Amino acid sequence: MKAKLKALLQEFAPIPGVSGFEQPIVKEIADRLKGLTDHLEIDHAGNVYARIDGGKPGINLMIAAHSDQIGYVVKSIDEHGYIWFHGQGGVIPSLTIGRKVLVNGYLGVVGVKAGHIQKPEEKTQVKDMNELYIDLGVNSKQEVLDLGVDIGTPITYAEGIDEFANDDLVAGPAVDNRLGCAILFALLEKLAQPEIRSQIAGSIWGVFTVQEEVGLRGARIAAHKLNPDLAIALDTIPAGDTPETRTAIELPIYLGQGPVFPIISGGGVRGNVMHQSVLNLLKQKAETNNLPYQVSIFVGGTSDASAIHLEQDGIPTGAITIPRRYSHSPVEMANLNDAEAAYKLLAALAQDLPNKDDLAFIKLD
Repeated sequence: MKAKLKALLQEFAPIPGVSGFEQPIVKEIADRLKGLTDHLEIDHAGNVYARIDGGKPGINLMIAAHSDQIGYVVKSIDEHGYIWFHGQGGVIPSLTIGRKVLVNGYLGVVGVKAGHIQKPEEKTQVKDMNELYIDLGVNSKQEVLDLGVDIGTPITYAEGIDEFANDDLVAGPAVDNRLGCAILFALLEKLAQPEIRSQIAGSIWGVFTVQEEVGLRGARIAAHKLNPDLAIALDTIPAGDTPETRTAIELPIYLGQGPVFPIISGGGVRGNVMHQSVLNLLKQKAETNNLPYQVSIFVGGTSDASAIHLEQDGIPTGAITIPRRYSHSPVEMANLNDAEAAYKLLAALAQDLPNKDDLAFIKLD
């Protein structure tokens, strides 16, 4: 399964899908799902819904993986053909300068002042995003327009997914969250097999959500639409096992030690405290199937779970997240063993769904 997940990640990650501009990746996923599921739909926002009905009655489970990625959008084009741009999602200005990017499929570079003429203070300065520009190798605004590039055109990193010497490890842009999309797609393929489908007690909704990176917007729409009995957000989460972090104190999340169940994520109105019945269910499924897992308190970020659990009458919601180093960079790094464990955990859950009573906040006598 690791090879399968790696191949899917390498295929999905380069497909453009900046938040709000997910059409290319949405089309790719939807096209691959045709004929595989009992119901396939794309809503007005761009969420892809794929349902598999089991052979027995039971609950509705929604598994959500966001398809969008951080990136940039053309803000203006000057008379010399240089592009000025806006960051979309949690992009980091210091990791933007000097990068290769794709603008409407054309190669561009984020310009950087020649080191030979930089002043000493400039060599350590982090420029604001408003000071950065993209060079498409043209000489006028009209040449840019002739390439089909205009205000509002999305921009992505040009790099793909590469392997390390240890081929369980991969790195590149959009690991967040095309790795989650790869897991969910592979899971739907498995559950669609007749011999497995017939044993499922309930229905499984695989939802590839949009605009997670700019406010969990697609997940909110999807949760309101489906109102599932149980929901799982499938995403990535920062790992703390690098030299700049006091790992054991600040962020005890490690690559290769299994998927993470964030007990508390985010903060304030955008946060989520995982439903205790769902947390206990995930732990029980992992332990029964001898699968590794980690738990965390991570208030520096969140997932679609934060939007899903607030919809309708309150939806019992959990999150399964894959550790990644170097979050929101062009070199996000993940261990495929963690992804495979998440896949196996979701497969075990889908094939042995709980009853509604098992998801109660507290059971009354």
